[in-house]
Amino acid sequence: MSLPLWKKNLYVCWFGAFATAAGMSQIIPFLPLFIEQLGVHNTSDIERWSGLVFGATFLVSALVSPLWGALADKYGRKPMLLRASLGMCLVVFCMGFSQNVYQLFFLRMVQGVVSGYIPASIILVAMQTPKSHSGWALSMLSTGGISGSLIGPLLGGFLSDLVGMRFVFISTSLSLGAAFLASLLFIREKFVVQDKKKISFRQVWMMTPHMGMFIAMFVTTFMVQLANMSIQPIITVYVKLLAPQATQLALISGVVVASAGLASVIAAPFLGRLTDRIGPRRVLLAALIFTGLVFIPQAFVSDPWQLSGLRFLLGLATAGILPAINTIVKKMAPAAITGRLFGYNQSAQFLGTLGGSLLGGHMAASFGIRFVFYSTSALLFANAAWLVVSTLAARRTERKATQRSGNDL
Repeated sequence: MSLPLWKKNLYVCWFGAFATAAGMSQIIPFLPLFIEQLGVHNTSDIERWSGLVFGATFLVSALVSPLWGALADKYGRKPMLLRASLGMCLVVFCMGFSQNVYQLFFLRMVQGVVSGYIPASIILVAMQTPKSHSGWALSMLSTGGISGSLIGPLLGGFLSDLVGMRFVFISTSLSLGAAFLASLLFIREKFVVQDKKKISFRQVWMMTPHMGMFIAMFVTTFMVQLANMSIQPIITVYVKLLAPQATQLALISGVVVASAGLASVIAAPFLGRLTDRIGPRRVLLAALIFTGLVFIPQAFVSDPWQLSGLRFLLGLATAGILPAINTIVKKMAPAAITGRLFGYNQSAQFLGTLGGSLLGGHMAASFGIRFVFYSTSALLFANAAWLVVSTLAARRTERKATQRSGNDL
Protein backbone atom coordinates (compact mmCIF):
# COMPACT_ATOMS: atom_id res chain seq x y z
CA MET A 1 0.00 0.00 0.00
CA SER A 2 1.56 3.26 -1.13
CA LEU A 3 1.72 6.26 1.17
CA PRO A 4 -0.43 9.31 0.36
CA LEU A 5 1.39 12.28 -1.14
CA TRP A 6 1.12 14.41 1.99
CA LYS A 7 2.77 11.73 4.11
CA LYS A 8 5.61 11.16 1.62
CA ASN A 9 6.32 14.89 1.58
CA LEU A 10 6.15 14.99 5.38
CA TYR A 11 8.93 12.39 5.66
CA VAL A 12 11.11 14.20 3.12
CA CYS A 13 10.55 17.51 4.92
CA TRP A 14 11.36 15.78 8.23
CA PHE A 15 14.72 14.68 6.82
CA GLY A 16 15.34 18.15 5.40
CA ALA A 17 14.46 19.82 8.71
CA PHE A 18 16.72 17.38 10.56
CA ALA A 19 19.64 17.97 8.17
CA THR A 20 19.14 21.74 8.27
CA ALA A 21 18.90 21.97 12.08
CA ALA A 22 21.80 19.57 12.61
CA GLY A 23 23.94 21.47 10.13
CA MET A 24 23.19 24.94 11.46
CA SER A 25 23.56 24.00 15.14
CA GLN A 26 27.00 22.48 14.50
CA ILE A 27 28.41 26.00 14.26
CA ILE A 28 26.99 27.48 17.48
CA PRO A 29 29.22 25.76 20.13
CA PHE A 30 32.52 27.10 18.77
CA LEU A 31 31.38 30.43 17.29
CA PRO A 32 33.24 32.55 19.92
CA LEU A 33 36.39 30.44 19.37
CA PHE A 34 36.16 30.93 15.61
CA ILE A 35 35.77 34.68 16.09
CA GLU A 36 38.95 34.63 18.18
CA GLN A 37 40.67 32.67 15.41
CA LEU A 38 39.68 35.43 12.99
CA GLY A 39 41.72 37.97 14.95
CA VAL A 40 39.49 39.24 17.79
CA HIS A 41 41.37 38.60 21.03
CA ASN A 42 39.93 40.94 23.67
CA THR A 43 37.36 39.02 25.76
CA SER A 44 34.75 41.80 25.74
CA ASP A 45 35.17 42.22 21.98
CA ILE A 46 34.72 38.46 21.46
CA GLU A 47 31.51 38.54 23.52
CA ARG A 48 30.23 41.58 21.62
CA TRP A 49 30.98 40.08 18.21
CA SER A 50 29.52 36.72 19.23
CA GLY A 51 26.24 38.43 20.04
CA LEU A 52 26.25 40.37 16.77
CA VAL A 53 27.19 37.39 14.60
CA PHE A 54 24.66 35.13 16.33
CA GLY A 55 21.83 37.65 16.26
CA ALA A 56 22.34 38.97 12.73
CA THR A 57 20.85 35.88 11.09
CA PHE A 58 17.71 35.91 13.23
CA LEU A 59 17.11 39.65 12.85
CA VAL A 60 17.37 39.55 9.06
CA SER A 61 15.30 36.34 8.91
CA ALA A 62 12.55 38.04 10.90
CA LEU A 63 12.48 40.90 8.39
CA VAL A 64 12.34 38.76 5.24
CA SER A 65 10.10 35.89 6.40
CA PRO A 66 6.84 37.60 5.30
CA LEU A 67 8.37 38.15 1.84
CA TRP A 68 9.24 34.46 1.44
CA GLY A 69 5.78 33.57 2.72
CA ALA A 70 4.17 35.78 0.08
CA LEU A 71 6.34 34.23 -2.65
CA ALA A 72 5.36 30.77 -1.40
CA ASP A 73 1.71 31.74 -1.90
CA LYS A 74 2.47 32.91 -5.45
CA TYR A 75 5.01 30.37 -6.77
CA GLY A 76 4.61 27.35 -4.49
CA ARG A 77 6.33 25.92 -1.44
CA LYS A 78 8.80 23.59 -3.11
CA PRO A 79 10.70 26.49 -4.78
CA MET A 80 11.10 28.05 -1.32
CA LEU A 81 12.56 24.79 0.04
CA LEU A 82 15.05 24.65 -2.83
CA ARG A 83 15.96 28.33 -2.52
CA ALA A 84 16.57 28.12 1.22
CA SER A 85 18.54 24.85 1.26
CA LEU A 86 20.75 25.71 -1.73
CA GLY A 87 21.23 29.32 -0.61
CA MET A 88 22.31 28.33 2.90
CA CYS A 89 24.50 25.54 1.51
CA LEU A 90 26.51 28.05 -0.55
CA VAL A 91 26.64 30.77 2.12
CA VAL A 92 27.77 28.46 4.93
CA PHE A 93 30.41 26.95 2.63
CA CYS A 94 31.79 30.48 2.11
CA MET A 95 31.86 31.04 5.89
CA GLY A 96 34.51 28.36 6.17
CA PHE A 97 36.85 30.62 4.19
CA SER A 98 36.18 33.85 6.15
CA GLN A 99 39.35 35.85 6.71
CA ASN A 100 38.03 38.31 9.29
CA VAL A 101 35.04 38.85 11.54
CA TYR A 102 33.49 41.41 9.19
CA GLN A 103 33.22 38.84 6.42
CA LEU A 104 31.68 36.35 8.86
CA PHE A 105 29.17 38.95 10.06
CA PHE A 106 28.22 39.82 6.48
CA LEU A 107 27.76 36.17 5.53
CA ARG A 108 25.59 35.57 8.60
CA MET A 109 23.39 38.43 7.44
CA VAL A 110 23.18 36.90 3.95
CA GLN A 111 22.31 33.60 5.59
CA GLY A 112 19.38 35.34 7.26
CA VAL A 113 18.18 36.58 3.86
CA VAL A 114 18.24 33.15 2.16
CA SER A 115 17.31 30.97 5.15
CA GLY A 116 13.89 29.51 5.79
CA TYR A 117 13.88 25.80 4.96
CA ILE A 118 12.01 24.77 8.11
CA PRO A 119 9.39 27.57 7.81
CA ALA A 120 8.81 26.61 4.16
CA SER A 121 8.45 22.95 5.11
CA ILE A 122 5.89 23.90 7.78
CA ILE A 123 3.82 25.73 5.15
CA LEU A 124 4.06 22.83 2.68
CA VAL A 125 3.05 20.21 5.25
CA ALA A 126 0.29 22.43 6.66
CA MET A 127 -1.23 23.03 3.23
CA GLN A 128 -1.09 19.43 2.00
CA THR A 129 -2.11 17.54 5.14
CA PRO A 130 -5.83 16.81 5.71
CA LYS A 131 -7.23 18.82 8.62
CA SER A 132 -7.91 15.64 10.57
CA HIS A 133 -4.17 14.84 10.63
CA SER A 134 -2.61 18.33 10.63
CA GLY A 135 -1.78 18.36 14.36
CA TRP A 136 0.07 15.05 14.17
CA ALA A 137 1.89 15.97 10.94
CA LEU A 138 3.11 19.35 12.20
CA SER A 139 4.19 17.79 15.50
CA MET A 140 6.11 15.06 13.68
CA LEU A 141 7.80 17.69 11.51
CA SER A 142 8.88 19.59 14.63
CA THR A 143 10.73 16.51 15.90
CA GLY A 144 13.01 16.68 12.85
CA GLY A 145 14.25 20.14 13.74
CA ILE A 146 14.52 19.32 17.45
CA SER A 147 16.45 16.09 16.80
CA GLY A 148 18.85 17.91 14.49
CA SER A 149 19.39 20.63 17.09
CA LEU A 150 20.28 17.97 19.67
CA ILE A 151 22.77 16.11 17.48
CA GLY A 152 24.31 19.13 15.73
CA PRO A 153 26.22 20.66 18.69
CA LEU A 154 27.66 17.27 19.65
CA LEU A 155 28.76 16.59 16.09
CA GLY A 156 30.10 20.12 15.67
CA GLY A 157 32.19 19.92 18.83
CA PHE A 158 33.56 16.52 17.84
CA LEU A 159 34.47 17.60 14.29
CA SER A 160 35.95 20.88 15.51
CA ASP A 161 38.37 19.04 17.80
CA LEU A 162 39.09 16.36 15.21
CA VAL A 163 39.60 18.27 11.95
CA GLY A 164 39.31 21.97 12.80
CA MET A 165 36.61 24.60 12.92
CA ARG A 166 36.68 25.54 9.25
CA PHE A 167 35.88 21.99 8.21
CA VAL A 168 32.69 22.13 10.31
CA PHE A 169 31.35 24.83 7.98
CA ILE A 170 32.00 22.50 5.04
CA SER A 171 30.28 19.65 6.92
CA THR A 172 27.31 21.92 7.58
CA SER A 173 27.22 22.87 3.91
CA LEU A 174 27.08 19.19 2.97
CA SER A 175 24.13 18.66 5.34
CA LEU A 176 22.28 21.52 3.71
CA GLY A 177 23.16 20.15 0.29
CA ALA A 178 21.59 16.84 1.29
CA ALA A 179 18.40 18.69 2.27
CA PHE A 180 18.42 20.41 -1.15
CA LEU A 181 18.81 17.14 -3.07
CA ALA A 182 16.13 15.37 -1.04
CA SER A 183 13.69 18.22 -1.66
CA LEU A 184 14.55 18.43 -5.36
CA LEU A 185 14.18 14.71 -6.05
CA PHE A 186 11.39 13.61 -3.74
CA ILE A 187 9.09 16.54 -2.88
CA ARG A 188 5.95 16.57 -5.04
CA GLU A 189 3.70 19.62 -5.12
CA LYS A 190 0.77 20.29 -7.39
CA PHE A 191 0.79 24.05 -7.55
CA VAL A 192 -0.46 26.47 -10.19
CA VAL A 193 1.57 29.69 -10.27
CA GLN A 194 -0.69 32.57 -9.33
CA ASP A 195 -0.59 35.35 -11.92
CA LYS A 196 -2.12 38.06 -9.82
CA LYS A 197 -1.32 41.41 -8.28
CA LYS A 198 0.65 41.59 -5.08
CA ILE A 199 -1.56 41.57 -1.99
CA SER A 200 -0.81 44.54 0.26
CA PHE A 201 -0.54 44.36 4.03
CA ARG A 202 -3.87 46.22 4.32
CA GLN A 203 -5.53 43.63 2.08
CA VAL A 204 -4.03 40.82 4.16
CA TRP A 205 -5.49 42.46 7.25
CA MET A 206 -8.92 42.72 5.62
CA MET A 207 -8.84 39.13 4.32
CA THR A 208 -7.82 37.60 7.66
CA PRO A 209 -10.70 36.29 9.79
CA HIS A 210 -10.41 36.84 13.55
CA MET A 211 -7.31 39.03 13.29
CA GLY A 212 -7.24 39.26 17.09
CA MET A 213 -6.80 35.49 17.28
CA PHE A 214 -3.96 35.58 14.74
CA ILE A 215 -2.22 38.34 16.67
CA ALA A 216 -2.58 36.22 19.81
CA MET A 217 -0.88 33.35 17.96
CA PHE A 218 1.98 35.57 16.81
CA VAL A 219 2.49 36.97 20.31
CA THR A 220 2.34 33.46 21.81
CA THR A 221 5.00 32.27 19.37
CA PHE A 222 7.17 35.24 20.31
CA MET A 223 6.64 34.73 24.05
CA VAL A 224 7.35 30.99 24.01
CA GLN A 225 10.53 31.45 22.02
CA LEU A 226 11.53 34.37 24.26
CA ALA A 227 10.94 32.17 27.32
CA ASN A 228 12.98 29.26 25.96
CA MET A 229 15.88 31.37 24.71
CA SER A 230 16.08 33.61 27.80
CA ILE A 231 17.31 30.58 29.75
CA GLN A 232 19.66 29.11 27.13
CA PRO A 233 22.53 31.63 27.45
CA ILE A 234 22.71 31.28 31.24
CA ILE A 235 22.31 27.50 31.66
CA THR A 236 26.06 26.95 31.99
CA VAL A 237 26.34 29.79 34.53
CA TYR A 238 23.42 28.40 36.53
CA VAL A 239 24.87 24.88 36.52
CA LYS A 240 28.17 26.27 37.80
CA LEU A 241 26.28 28.09 40.56
CA LEU A 242 24.49 24.86 41.54
CA ALA A 243 27.61 22.69 41.37
CA PRO A 244 30.69 24.88 41.86
CA GLN A 245 32.97 21.86 42.31
CA ALA A 246 31.85 20.09 39.11
CA THR A 247 34.74 19.11 36.84
CA GLN A 248 32.65 18.35 33.74
CA LEU A 249 30.69 21.57 33.55
CA ALA A 250 30.23 21.54 29.77
CA LEU A 251 28.95 17.95 29.75
CA ILE A 252 26.48 18.56 32.60
CA SER A 253 25.23 21.74 30.93
CA GLY A 254 24.80 19.83 27.69
CA VAL A 255 22.69 17.19 29.46
CA VAL A 256 20.51 19.90 31.03
CA VAL A 257 19.93 21.60 27.67
CA ALA A 258 19.40 18.33 25.81
CA SER A 259 16.86 16.98 28.32
CA ALA A 260 14.19 19.44 27.17
CA GLY A 261 14.81 18.63 23.51
CA LEU A 262 14.72 14.88 24.12
CA ALA A 263 11.41 15.19 25.96
CA SER A 264 9.95 17.21 23.09
CA VAL A 265 10.93 14.53 20.56
CA ILE A 266 9.22 11.89 22.72
CA ALA A 267 6.06 13.90 23.44
CA ALA A 268 5.44 15.62 20.09
CA PRO A 269 3.73 12.72 18.23
CA PHE A 270 1.38 12.02 21.17
CA LEU A 271 0.50 15.71 21.58
CA GLY A 272 -0.04 15.98 17.83
CA ARG A 273 -2.62 13.19 17.91
CA LEU A 274 -4.21 14.78 20.98
CA THR A 275 -4.41 18.07 19.07
CA ASP A 276 -6.30 16.36 16.24
CA ARG A 277 -8.67 14.74 18.75
CA ILE A 278 -9.55 17.57 21.16
CA GLY A 279 -8.48 20.65 19.20
CA PRO A 280 -5.29 22.76 19.10
CA ARG A 281 -6.60 25.57 21.31
CA ARG A 282 -7.11 23.29 24.31
CA VAL A 283 -3.69 21.69 23.89
CA LEU A 284 -2.07 25.12 23.51
CA LEU A 285 -3.71 26.55 26.62
CA ALA A 286 -2.87 23.51 28.76
CA ALA A 287 0.74 23.49 27.50
CA LEU A 288 1.19 27.21 28.25
CA ILE A 289 -0.11 26.85 31.81
CA PHE A 290 1.96 23.73 32.48
CA THR A 291 5.07 25.41 31.04
CA GLY A 292 4.54 28.44 33.26
CA LEU A 293 4.21 26.20 36.31
CA VAL A 294 7.36 24.18 35.52
CA PHE A 295 9.51 27.30 35.17
CA ILE A 296 8.91 28.32 38.82
CA PRO A 297 10.56 25.37 40.66
CA GLN A 298 13.62 25.70 38.40
CA ALA A 299 14.51 28.74 40.48
CA PHE A 300 14.63 26.61 43.66
CA VAL A 301 16.68 23.57 42.59
CA SER A 302 19.75 22.65 44.58
CA ASP A 303 21.68 20.54 42.03
CA PRO A 304 21.94 20.22 38.21
CA TRP A 305 20.09 16.89 38.09
CA GLN A 306 16.97 18.39 39.63
CA LEU A 307 17.21 21.12 37.01
CA SER A 308 17.61 18.50 34.30
CA GLY A 309 14.47 16.68 35.47
CA LEU A 310 12.44 19.87 35.44
CA ARG A 311 13.78 20.77 31.99
CA PHE A 312 12.62 17.34 30.80
CA LEU A 313 9.10 18.12 32.09
CA LEU A 314 9.35 21.48 30.35
CA GLY A 315 10.15 19.78 27.07
CA LEU A 316 7.09 17.54 27.41
CA ALA A 317 4.89 20.64 27.53
CA THR A 318 6.60 22.86 24.97
CA ALA A 319 6.44 20.03 22.40
CA GLY A 320 2.77 20.84 21.93
CA ILE A 321 2.93 24.62 21.73
CA LEU A 322 4.39 25.57 18.33
CA PRO A 323 2.70 22.69 16.44
CA ALA A 324 -0.64 23.70 18.01
CA ILE A 325 -0.09 27.31 16.94
CA ASN A 326 0.79 26.22 13.41
CA THR A 327 -2.34 24.03 13.32
CA ILE A 328 -4.53 26.98 14.38
CA VAL A 329 -2.96 29.24 11.75
CA LYS A 330 -3.41 26.57 9.08
CA LYS A 331 -7.08 25.97 9.93
CA MET A 332 -8.02 29.66 10.09
CA ALA A 333 -5.89 31.16 7.30
CA PRO A 334 -7.42 31.82 3.85
CA ALA A 335 -5.60 29.78 1.19
CA ALA A 336 -4.49 32.86 -0.78
CA ILE A 337 -2.49 34.30 2.13
CA THR A 338 -1.53 31.21 4.15
CA GLY A 339 2.16 31.60 3.36
CA ARG A 340 2.11 35.28 4.29
CA LEU A 341 0.50 34.55 7.68
CA PHE A 342 2.95 31.75 8.38
CA GLY A 343 5.71 34.20 7.42
CA TYR A 344 4.51 36.65 10.08
CA ASN A 345 4.46 33.84 12.61
CA GLN A 346 8.01 32.84 11.70
CA SER A 347 9.09 36.47 12.10
CA ALA A 348 7.67 36.39 15.62
CA GLN A 349 9.62 33.20 16.32
CA PHE A 350 12.91 34.65 15.03
CA LEU A 351 12.38 37.86 17.04
CA GLY A 352 11.66 35.76 20.14
CA THR A 353 14.88 33.82 19.60
CA LEU A 354 16.87 37.03 19.22
CA GLY A 355 15.14 38.84 22.09
CA GLY A 356 15.39 35.92 24.48
CA SER A 357 19.08 35.35 23.88
CA LEU A 358 19.77 39.03 24.59
CA LEU A 359 17.25 39.55 27.40
CA GLY A 360 18.10 36.50 29.52
CA GLY A 361 21.71 37.49 30.03
CA HIS A 362 20.87 41.12 30.86
CA MET A 363 18.12 40.14 33.31
CA ALA A 364 20.39 37.63 35.03
CA ALA A 365 23.15 40.25 35.34
CA SER A 366 20.77 42.90 36.71
CA PHE A 367 18.44 40.91 38.99
CA GLY A 368 19.99 37.45 39.37
CA ILE A 369 19.50 34.20 37.50
CA ARG A 370 16.51 33.04 39.55
CA PHE A 371 14.57 36.17 38.56
CA VAL A 372 14.69 35.01 34.92
CA PHE A 373 12.59 31.95 35.83
CA TYR A 374 10.02 34.02 37.74
CA SER A 375 9.60 36.61 34.99
CA THR A 376 9.42 33.95 32.27
CA SER A 377 6.69 32.12 34.18
CA ALA A 378 4.71 35.36 34.63
CA LEU A 379 4.91 36.10 30.90
CA LEU A 380 3.58 32.66 30.02
CA PHE A 381 0.66 32.94 32.46
CA ALA A 382 -0.20 36.37 31.03
CA ASN A 383 -0.01 34.89 27.55
CA ALA A 384 -2.37 32.05 28.55
CA ALA A 385 -4.88 34.59 29.91
CA TRP A 386 -4.72 36.58 26.66
CA LEU A 387 -5.26 33.39 24.68
CA VAL A 388 -8.46 32.68 26.65
CA VAL A 389 -9.75 36.21 25.99
CA SER A 390 -8.88 36.00 22.27
CA THR A 391 -10.54 32.59 21.93
CA LEU A 392 -13.75 33.82 23.57
CA ALA A 393 -13.76 36.91 21.33
CA ALA A 394 -13.29 34.76 18.21
CA ARG A 395 -16.15 32.48 19.25
CA ARG A 396 -18.46 35.46 19.83
CA THR A 397 -17.63 36.72 16.35
CA GLU A 398 -18.35 33.31 14.87
CA ARG A 399 -21.73 33.12 16.64
CA LYS A 400 -22.73 36.58 15.43
CA ALA A 401 -21.72 35.71 11.85
CA THR A 402 -23.79 32.48 12.06
CA GLN A 403 -26.81 34.38 13.41
CA ARG A 404 -26.56 36.99 10.63
CA SER A 405 -26.37 34.32 7.94
CA GLY A 406 -29.40 32.59 9.52
CA ASN A 407 -31.39 35.83 9.53
CA ASP A 408 -30.51 36.43 5.88
CA LEU A 409 -32.03 33.07 5.03
